[in-house]
Amino acid sequence: MKINVRGKNIDATPSLVDYAHKKLGKLDKHFDENADVQVVMSVIREEHIVEVTVNLNGMILRGEESTGDMYASIDQVVDKLERQVKKYKTRMHKQMRQKGVRNMNEKHAAIEAEEAEEEDKPRVVRTKRFPLKPMTVEEAILQMDLLGHNFFVFANAETEAINVIYRRKDGNYGLIEPE
Repeated sequence: MKINVRGKNIDATPSLVDYAHKKLGKLDKHFDENADVQVVMSVIREEHIVEVTVNLNGMILRGEESTGDMYASIDQVVDKLERQVKKYKTRMHKQMRQKGVRNMNEKHAAIEAEEAEEEDKPRVVRTKRFPLKPMTVEEAILQMDLLGHNFFVFANAETEAINVIYRRKDGNYGLIEPE
């Protein structure tokens, strides 16, 4: 596992870098040597933010945490990544079981695991339908702001495609367009 630590609006001190290496080293047992880990530490006002991106053979895991202490942010983001890895491994094992790569002893364990997974599985609790009126990106931003939402789905009048406009953390807007 290759770990690259850098600071943004902060100097990544050797003690912070060592701490990040030590904590992320706990994840080393889940990854091979090809895993590329990018750690970005930043400070905005009183918030100490740690962003970790793990690129693992085309699969990307990402975690971000912010607290009043950089060390606590590192701890929390590592915990979040561990949960993501466990979730990914459970999903992979489920796919393997569905392909018939299990024996009789594994069947019993698989049934228990699936029952436990069903309880934790997110579900759709509300469906919303609305007419798509063709509008420009500027009109969509205005509509989103009027509704007080963080994103808005609309039919782009210029491209005649379905687009999503969203509010970014930095206060600007992002646009998602289909290819």
